[in-house]
Amino acid sequence: MYLILFIVALSALRFFEVSVFAELSWWWVIALVTVAILWFEFIEKFLGMDKRREHDALEKARDERVKRTFDKDKR
Repeated sequence: MYLILFIVALSALRFFEVSVFAELSWWWVIALVTVAILWFEFIEKFLGMDKRREHDALEKARDERVKRTFDKDKR
C-alpha cells in the first residue's frame, strides 16, 4: 500500500514539476508502477501473503463468534 501512495505522490510531484522532481524522468514512475504490478500480481501470491490475510480475517471472525457464544452462555 505504501508503494502505491509513493507512486501517486511521486507522479503528482513530477506532474506539477515541484523542485527536484521537475527534472525526474517519467521512466522512474513507470518503473515503480511496473514493480507494483509485479508485486501485487505475482510475488504476493507466490509468497502466500494474499491467503494469509484471508486466513487472518477468517480466524478473527471465528474468534468473535466463539466469544459471542460463550458470552450468551454466561447470562
